[in-house]
Amino acid sequence: MLGLNSRDFRLFLIVCALCVFAPILLNPFPVASSLGESFNAGYPALMQRFVIFGLLVIGFNILFGLTGYLSFGHAAFLGVGSFAAVWMFKLLSYNVVPAIILSVVVAGLFSVVIGYIALRRSGIYFSILTLAFAQMMYSIAFSDLVGKLFGTIVTNGETGLQVYNDDPQILMSEGSPTVPHLFGLEMNSAFTWKVGGWEFVFQNGYYLSAIFMILGFYLSIRIFRSPFGMMLRAIKSNQTRMSYTGLDTKPYMLAAFVISGMYAGLAGGLLAAMDPLTGAERMFWTASGEIVVMAILGGVGTLVGPVLGAGVIKYLENIVSKINDSILHNWFAFMPDWLENLMVTVIHPFIGKGWHLTLGLLFMAVVIFLPGGLMQLGEKIATLFGRKKKSDDAKSGATEPAE
Repeated sequence: MLGLNSRDFRLFLIVCALCVFAPILLNPFPVASSLGESFNAGYPALMQRFVIFGLLVIGFNILFGLTGYLSFGHAAFLGVGSFAAVWMFKLLSYNVVPAIILSVVVAGLFSVVIGYIALRRSGIYFSILTLAFAQMMYSIAFSDLVGKLFGTIVTNGETGLQVYNDDPQILMSEGSPTVPHLFGLEMNSAFTWKVGGWEFVFQNGYYLSAIFMILGFYLSIRIFRSPFGMMLRAIKSNQTRMSYTGLDTKPYMLAAFVISGMYAGLAGGLLAAMDPLTGAERMFWTASGEIVVMAILGGVGTLVGPVLGAGVIKYLENIVSKINDSILHNWFAFMPDWLENLMVTVIHPFIGKGWHLTLGLLFMAVVIFLPGGLMQLGEKIATLFGRKKKSDDAKSGATEPAE
């Protein structure tokens, strides 16, 4: 169905179900409980980041996973998309449709120019070129160099670009929402469902972002299974041999780069729709590095891996980083004082501001023991249970010898 084989269609349905029921699945503990305060991730702002960065890394995986070309500058397209979306809010209205469309188009145009130049080289030289372009764009945005040249504001420098009351907003009418909306449906509006000690929040902005991630995931499946995707895999396998056959690989590489950049622009537009304020920090090289880590952590070249990697990192960033010593003392209050203090002392470096240390250890473990990412772990578990089931079936099917 939908042009997918049965296995891909089941995978697509699983992703759709996870997106629809995420507000419930990510709130496993009662809100007022200590576990709920520490580990529940089902609040709108974090769920939006899950799906938006999942969409971003899905696009990055089309370039890196299929072609093997590692871009260290993808955050540039994320930032460009955000700036384009905020400018639509400033010039037209808070309707997210023009903002999202322009964010994709502008990111696509930038990726055509950067890709055309960077793809003249391969390997580490390509990676360095993309990093250089991203840092140049970050510097231009941080200093608002273009705005200074034309005597106006383009990125608003280190302050960041946001919407003001005196902006033109020529399509705004009397009574129009003053927050990002989809034809009147406000992005920050939400319905809260209370069941016992649980609270499940269903927000419009999250579901709009989830729809785009689902569409992006579906498109990535079609690309992976298409002749175009097979051509990209062949380039990854041996680009030199492909060239010897007389095939010009550059158009295929540029197309993959542009598609990946447009995914990033769409993610940037959705971030602006979540919060109509953007700054140059979204284009910094550390943001590009985070995208690479997400892809490798989840599993490069897999369909679901990028989404999984993005979710793990955003969970660590937003959940583990807010755990402090007082929460740890509450967890270990049942222990003797000396053991409680020892446990807090041991765990302290890995929580709060030290969440990067936890991420680093996790990343090292994955790279060393699971080169295929967390998806490889899932495959190993599935294989283990599959073997056990086959073993049980063999035993049950064995016949007893006659006496």
